[in-house]
Amino acid sequence: MNNFMHTRIKVDNAMLDDLNELKTFRAILSEGSLSAAARRMGLTLAVVSKRLATLESRAGVRLIHRSTRSLSATEEGARLLIDVERALDAIEAGEERLAGGRDEPVGTLRVSAPISFGRRYVAPVLGRLATRYPRLAVSLYLNDRLVDLVGEGLDLVIRIGTLTDSSAMMRKLADNRRILVASPGYLDRAGRPETPEQAAEHEFLRYGSAAEPWHLKGPGGATAHVAAAARMRVDNGDAVHDWALAGLGIMLKSEVDVVEDMSLGRLERVLPNWDCGEAPIVALYPTAQYLPLKTRVFLDELSAHMAGLPK
Repeated sequence: MNNFMHTRIKVDNAMLDDLNELKTFRAILSEGSLSAAARRMGLTLAVVSKRLATLESRAGVRLIHRSTRSLSATEEGARLLIDVERALDAIEAGEERLAGGRDEPVGTLRVSAPISFGRRYVAPVLGRLATRYPRLAVSLYLNDRLVDLVGEGLDLVIRIGTLTDSSAMMRKLADNRRILVASPGYLDRAGRPETPEQAAEHEFLRYGSAAEPWHLKGPGGATAHVAAAARMRVDNGDAVHDWALAGLGIMLKSEVDVVEDMSLGRLERVLPNWDCGEAPIVALYPTAQYLPLKTRVFLDELSAHMAGLPK
């Protein structure tokens, strides 16, 4: 073997090692532990630990805080992760283009979604895609806060409601409204209000702030502000949903979150001619000339799933 070939092999091996270390670094933070990352990547724990140690040695700083119970990125590690995500995304996009006719999404799809909507709709769709495409990995982040699409290294963010300003690309997945609902049992017992004023006399179940009134829109452009003081309040949308199913009062919820319960008779619309206005389901993704296949496949699958919901 001549010196040129020997040098080339050494460089290629070094580049491959660097890439494996970066993939391992991402997997560790995605899975939350070294052992979980090892299982996902089909490696031994020793190999994963060695790759992380080598990467930290080359970086000259600690990238991950480790304790007996938890693992998290350091400030330097969080900044590196953003660059790693972008670099690996570019490589995975290149793999997709080279795959050509296989039309198979590869890499890791990172999605953030509201808790209730994500559990009910996004998680099942991602599960089907992971089963259908063995080279696709998924990371789903469920929370109700406004996340930073680019800063947190996400491929796609699902949000509920009209956006007034965004530098990201947006695709509407489904129409949606926020409506008042309660269980038939509760309404049989407490009565079915016919006006917002009558509704104000009922028990309310609140998610989030207990102080802000509900701003309702009715027929002919009518508006009403219901104080909606709540004896029961919770900071989780699924919990308030459970309270409504249990017959404890009236809640305000996205129609997509309750459409199945209404179709099965578990919940009933309150003040059918009033709602809190349009709150469409939208997907945000970074502005880019090339939208990865993994993102396009997910968007199409979720849109089709939403189109099949009961009306």
